[in-house]
Amino acid sequence: MADFTKVPGRDKGDIKVFALSTCGWCRKTKAFLSDNDIGYSYIDVDLLTGEEMERVREEQLKYNPAGSFPTIVVDSDYCIVGYDEEKLKDLAGE
Repeated sequence: MADFTKVPGRDKGDIKVFALSTCGWCRKTKAFLSDNDIGYSYIDVDLLTGEEMERVREEQLKYNPAGSFPTIVVDSDYCIVGYDEEKLKDLAGE
């Protein structure tokens, strides 16, 4: 599996963001997490190639069958699809 980039912050669980480097909503999601000091890891799927991209996409599709971006996975059992500010605020404890 490709390496996720870790962003330090408060521990709100194992948060993984499947993103695209060109996606405005993905950037907005990352900014929200960073601005709220929430630790997370992300991967820009469009910057991967070949088998690495296929493996990451397979992982993402387990949580979000539509395969849309961003896909935010929390503790491998909860998924937020797209930039959903209300769910992100819940995650931040606001």
